[in-house]
Amino acid sequence: MGKLDGKVAVVTGSGRGIGAEIALKLASEGAAVVVNDLDEQPAKETVAAIENSGGRAVACTGSVTDPEFAERFVQTAVDRFGGLDIIVNNAGYTWDSVIQKMTDDQFDAIVDVHLRAPFRILRAAQPVIAGLVKQAAAQGAPVPCRKVVNISSIAGLGGNAGQANYAAAKAGVTGLTKTLAKEWGRYNVTVNTVAFGLITTRLTQAPADGPDSISVDGRQIKVGVNPNLLSTMEQMIPLGRAGTPADAAGAVYLLCTPESDYISAQTLVCGGGFTI
Repeated sequence: MGKLDGKVAVVTGSGRGIGAEIALKLASEGAAVVVNDLDEQPAKETVAAIENSGGRAVACTGSVTDPEFAERFVQTAVDRFGGLDIIVNNAGYTWDSVIQKMTDDQFDAIVDVHLRAPFRILRAAQPVIAGLVKQAAAQGAPVPCRKVVNISSIAGLGGNAGQANYAAAKAGVTGLTKTLAKEWGRYNVTVNTVAFGLITTRLTQAPADGPDSISVDGRQIKVGVNPNLLSTMEQMIPLGRAGTPADAAGAVYLLCTPESDYISAQTLVCGGGFTI
């Protein structure tokens, strides 16, 4: 028996990296998972990994910034698995520049993926969740505690040079989280944020260890961190290392378990002890 048996989860950006680990972790505890990625192949690979381990999953590919995506994503959970219990807004990337060189397109693109997309998904989920709560009440059944986990960053808590767009979007995620915690408490939904520190993914690896750019909506976005800077950053972490995607997934999972049913409107920093 898993702690999430019978639950239905949706996880954006779950074809690779942190998102894939989150999807796998939730599935390993019994949740049926709607997997999302911009690209079809990574999403299918995560679905296959879940199914090969005896879990249930389905892919819902596409960009979270597509205005029609949110409704399709939420409806996939309802149509395929009959409900919606856990929402993890994880999808995103960085596109860095100092403010005097940052274009409007650069700023808008990052705000769209990190803040507007979660807003749209939560907006689309509200009628579904409200309907499920009313259905339970009509049947005299207990209303289960549902979970929203929005992903933020320590950049959203303390800022980060070269990331005015990303830090602003992630700070906005905190405000969105606290507001939804107040609005959705009546539905027995907890809404929390996990703010990641340095987590090793394809976006943070030194260029020699990973890609030097990724393609997003037709744009080539430079990724990777200078190895000397990575080493300096790791030295500032009390645990002495960058986090792994599994570490990050573990923090999200904590806020999806029954043990966190009375924790809401909080930001959990997953950063190895690093503080702003």
